[in-house]
Amino acid sequence: MAGARRDGRRTRLAVAAVDECGQRLIDASEHLRRAVPQPGGRSRDGRRCPQVHRDRLELSPLHPRPSWLHTGSASMSGPVERSDRSVRRVCLVGRTLQCHRSRHEARTGRVVTLDDERRTIARPLERGLQRGGQVVQGLQRLACALSDEPVGLAQRRWISRAPAEQRENHQDGSDEGGERSGAYHSAMSLADELRGLPKAELHQHLDGALRPETAVELAAAIGMPLTLDDARARMVGPKRCRDQGELLGYFELPLALLQTAESLERAAAELVEDLASDGVRYAEIRWAPRLHLERGLSVTSVISSVASGIARAAGEPARPVPMIALIVTAMRSHPPAANVELARTAADFGWPVVGFDLAGPEADWPAPPHAAAFRAAREGGLALTAHAGEVPGPEHIAEVLAFGVTRVAHGVTAAGNEPIMAVLRDRDITLDLCPTSNLQTGIVPTLAAHPAARLHRAGVSVTISTDDRTVSATTLSQELARTAEALHLSDEELSSIALNAFRRAFAPRLAVRPLAAAATRAWNAWRAARVIG
Repeated sequence: MAGARRDGRRTRLAVAAVDECGQRLIDASEHLRRAVPQPGGRSRDGRRCPQVHRDRLELSPLHPRPSWLHTGSASMSGPVERSDRSVRRVCLVGRTLQCHRSRHEARTGRVVTLDDERRTIARPLERGLQRGGQVVQGLQRLACALSDEPVGLAQRRWISRAPAEQRENHQDGSDEGGERSGAYHSAMSLADELRGLPKAELHQHLDGALRPETAVELAAAIGMPLTLDDARARMVGPKRCRDQGELLGYFELPLALLQTAESLERAAAELVEDLASDGVRYAEIRWAPRLHLERGLSVTSVISSVASGIARAAGEPARPVPMIALIVTAMRSHPPAANVELARTAADFGWPVVGFDLAGPEADWPAPPHAAAFRAAREGGLALTAHAGEVPGPEHIAEVLAFGVTRVAHGVTAAGNEPIMAVLRDRDITLDLCPTSNLQTGIVPTLAAHPAARLHRAGVSVTISTDDRTVSATTLSQELARTAEALHLSDEELSSIALNAFRRAFAPRLAVRPLAAAATRAWNAWRAARVIG
């Protein structure tokens, strides 16, 4: 019993010491924020400070207890079983702080002295942000000391946030593909971090997310010979297609298999499971019911089957599932009168159907003939969105804006068109972008050329989604990470875009608000940990 009390006291001391070290790092980061001169201003020696992106200077307020303090150890709110290990880490932190201070004072002539009360870390003011890497690396080493995270992983994370010239100096390999390999692994490391954060996905097609393994089983049930390799070859699109039409060809097999109530219910339930495993807390699944009528189903039975799949996934007690809403999609190639009836049926169905959409080849089938369907959907209480901007020509976006949509699926070609962008800003219309899919259709030449960052910085509301998890071979965490890496999004920009998806949801605001609040807290804590780490 006495030994247990000693262990408990040692645990409490270790926790208190870890918290104290965490507060020292928080104070140090806050000091750095105040010490850095504003872009375009002048430092103390009179030299002009380089222009740097504002997000590298305006650090967010730090959470009083950053999440990285829990990394590699038991939760601070419960019993800590590895108290000896925690004490050793705390001792290591103290030595690291002292070593960092000694090395820093030996290398620099002008320093800010350590304040005994605040315990801030010194840094040379005259070198500005570009020469402040010593302090950043020092903070990174301290975070590694407090956690069980390998130094190499944290080093790669620091490199991914460093300026381009610093990243070039830290490439592991000297081969021609070294930089691309480093960027890829950096994005994958970021994707691992983002997987644990609550996310919302607003642009996800049911037929484009069918698991290839499920496709093989559904094919066997109807006597269709199909191997797993064949399924993947017919369902996973290449990195670049000739045009939008070629990419749409990868939906033919899923549509052929999803023609029964059972297959639709299974596909919906499995998609909900996949979304949950990626940390998605709210999602809108869209699909075109009129494409699933070949084996005798009605539009109402198609909607009911998908809704039943969602309810089936939600009934699994073993795992948390996201809130799911449905968007019924009309096809541009279908008769306008049939789409009017589709809109009325969708509106009459009620929850979880919340929205009405239009999709299909833009270049071949204009949107205006389907205006009556959007009027019927709006009169029925559905929110409105439409696919546009996947092929050249901003006029396709203008066509769907005339329907009164509040969100545009894709809308890539709005970038650079000031009249269209002005309408988007004035009406607060959101573009649900899908960078990997946009690369596949050829509307952007490279991921680095995608306009997501430009649109966001121009004040246009944007979100990021996968479009089709299987066809584009991606997840929402991977999509966010790759986009952030390719477009050099700051942590603040990335979190702002991710959280915007909660704000732009079609589900009732009261239902989404608690999810958005929890997500905001989690993303703020993540940003704070990244500043320190």
